[in-house]
Amino acid sequence: MKKLMIALTGVLLLTACDRNEVGDVSLGLFTTKDIKIDMFTDPLIPGVTCHVASIEADLSLADPSDSSIACRQTGEITAAMIAAIDKSKSGDVVFKKSKSVLFKNMKIRRIFDAQNQTLMYLAYSTKETSGSFKHSLSTVPLWGTDAYQTAPAPTN
Repeated sequence: MKKLMIALTGVLLLTACDRNEVGDVSLGLFTTKDIKIDMFTDPLIPGVTCHVASIEADLSLADPSDSSIACRQTGEITAAMIAAIDKSKSGDVVFKKSKSVLFKNMKIRRIFDAQNQTLMYLAYSTKETSGSFKHSLSTVPLWGTDAYQTAPAPTN
């Protein structure tokens, strides 16, 4: 039991040392829960930065599933970058973070909406909570970037 407690303490300390963390807001004096804000840059489209806010509870086995995401264009987005991404309907996982010691993860997928020339970033938990899977969506339109391609005119 002592070894398990030492291992759990190590996991908690490592998750507290997240180098992508850019904000930490306490939810009060008598709670161990905080709102953590993480930042990540899309690995294939470095002109997109996302911020994810989620509840984290130190020393608790609570279920921290709720999260929100906001992604914005913060640099150049080129046609070559768009050509390199997965264009399937399920997209690509671009960010993953463990949310509890009970095997729950938060993942973020990039999905490309070709018709509307928009990158979609979907944040979701990998474990069902209260009958649903928590999720949040943010979009980055390509309008005004080098990657934007006008749709061909319909033919009659």
